[in-house]
Amino acid sequence: MKRAGWVLAALITFFLLPASVAPKLMGAEVAVASLTAIGWPSTYLVELGMLELALLLLFLWPRTALLGAVLFTALLGGTVASHLRAGSPLASHTLFGIYLGVFLWASLFLRDAAFRAYVLNQLLGRSP
Repeated sequence: MKRAGWVLAALITFFLLPASVAPKLMGAEVAVASLTAIGWPSTYLVELGMLELALLLLFLWPRTALLGAVLFTALLGGTVASHLRAGSPLASHTLFGIYLGVFLWASLFLRDAAFRAYVLNQLLGRSP
């Protein structure tokens, strides 16, 4: 189970780094266009890229993985709200943050036994 969680975390990382973080940090035109399409000024491009990278690193480090997942979920909520406000296509753009969040939390559930035990105890109505 732990190995599957780390594989999922690696897939998330290998998707986010080249597709989202790097274009923002390099100021690529595709990143500028996608930000302006949802109504954000491109002046926040590098800051968003650094924030994504910092949150991804928090998520990948085992001791801070829960904090990273919570904060990354907040960022993803902002992207969903921005796409919803901009009228982006629902299944491909707007809900993509939710898809990514589900994979993020599934990865944490699979790789962290203490978190998994807590969630299962909560779902089954048992006290930890």
